[in-house]
Amino acid sequence: MEKFKRIHVIVMDSVGIGEAPDAAAFGDVGSHTLGHIAEKMNGLNMPEMQKLGLGNIEPIKGIAPAEKPAAYFGKMQEASVGKDTMTGHWEIMGLNIDKPFKVYPNGFPAELIAALEEKTGRKVIGNKPASGTEILDELGEEHMKTGAIIVYTSADPVLQIAAHEEIIPLEELYRICEIARELTLSPEFLVGRIIARPFIGEPGSFVRTSNRHDYALKPFGRTAMNELQDAGLEVMAIGKINDIFNGEGITSTVRTKDNMDGMDKFIETLAKDFTGISFLNLVDFDALYGHRRDPIGYGKALEEFDARLKEALPNLTEDDLLIITADHGNDPTMPGTDHTREYVPLTVYSPRFTEVKELPLRMTFADIGATITENFGVKPTAFGESFLSLLK
Repeated sequence: MEKFKRIHVIVMDSVGIGEAPDAAAFGDVGSHTLGHIAEKMNGLNMPEMQKLGLGNIEPIKGIAPAEKPAAYFGKMQEASVGKDTMTGHWEIMGLNIDKPFKVYPNGFPAELIAALEEKTGRKVIGNKPASGTEILDELGEEHMKTGAIIVYTSADPVLQIAAHEEIIPLEELYRICEIARELTLSPEFLVGRIIARPFIGEPGSFVRTSNRHDYALKPFGRTAMNELQDAGLEVMAIGKINDIFNGEGITSTVRTKDNMDGMDKFIETLAKDFTGISFLNLVDFDALYGHRRDPIGYGKALEEFDARLKEALPNLTEDDLLIITADHGNDPTMPGTDHTREYVPLTVYSPRFTEVKELPLRMTFADIGATITENFGVKPTAFGESFLSLLK
């Protein structure tokens, strides 16, 4: 088959499709993000994904198997040792992460906090997992009175630092985050991202500003994106992809406000003439609904995405390949607030396809990166097996 001019990868952040074989090692036996959401919704209404074969992968209430799916369909198993966003995305683009990023369900170690206080000259308050809005309600006033920085984390491997812009100027907050980044580079701590969380307002009415800044790690090896960039091809990052890869292997980046804005930007991208890939992350599924254990909100967001997909699909030509997948699970019916170790769905669509069928189980997300590098004739990734030859 003739190669594709453009490949588009959409990551439905956290949309898992059933517990992985090693789910027990992660405390995630019984997890099934899509299945359990569909049950809570009394059936999901996703006609576009249904046509692409989503219901052919696993039984999902409301999404019947398509008699003649429009896309190749299957599922992927994560090979890396983590179940976080960075690990999932890095693996999609050809890496295998064998040292997990660390999460801190009980807050950060005393020695790390002491070093942060010493190097920044400011006391730390908080130091626990928390919602970004709730922690401001709890500690924002104390921060304003004392100048102490609010440090908190989540179920992800992140260290977040909140400060009022009138108490700690942005430049100082960013410097504090750079110090935190340096302190957490060692294998002892290995935090995936440091996030500056500036806010404004008065007690009872604090508002986070748009001056958030992420300090990520660079990927631990070369990805498919690096190979495409070096070959002079486009790598267009939409949403938080640029943050996840710390700018590595990216030729242009478009920020998004939410899932719907992400789909707007994706449709705009389809109108551009380029050779290479677009890479979109839709984070709301995970951030707004998965971690907050809101299956109904999650279900409605999935249906909204499907409606926007109906707008996008007619803009694809025979030169396009669309891959829709996920980076991990986040079953909103499970205890706690953490991600879940699950298979992820894989649908692969092009208007040119004449015969579609189920793809064999992919043993690593890196098969997507391998498919991309083979399509564009660049150096293959170190991990992954291309499925390009299976597409007819």
